[in-house]
Amino acid sequence: MNGIHDLGGMHGMGPIDAETDEPVFHADWERRTFALWTAAFAGGLFNDNESRHAIENVAPAQYLAKSYYEHWLHSLERVLVNKGQLERAELEAAWSKVEEEAA
Repeated sequence: MNGIHDLGGMHGMGPIDAETDEPVFHADWERRTFALWTAAFAGGLFNDNESRHAIENVAPAQYLAKSYYEHWLHSLERVLVNKGQLERAELEAAWSKVEEEAA
């Protein structure tokens, strides 16, 4: 598949500016996302092909607007909802709570 997610070597996207001494995680939510994704994967709730498919099917503008770990979180949510492991209503309720606490 050759899409927006395949940015390596794609013309017109500008240089890749690597951070000096870049941390693995920039925020605690990234660390938690990695842990949740890894636990769900290790628990057999989904496989890497399902996760990649979820990431690759994001609209190009939406893909470019999200960070690396936002892609992981999106794929985790989408795959678990599609497989019936998580209800969309549960997910929306959790996000509402997060938004309330952030306000």
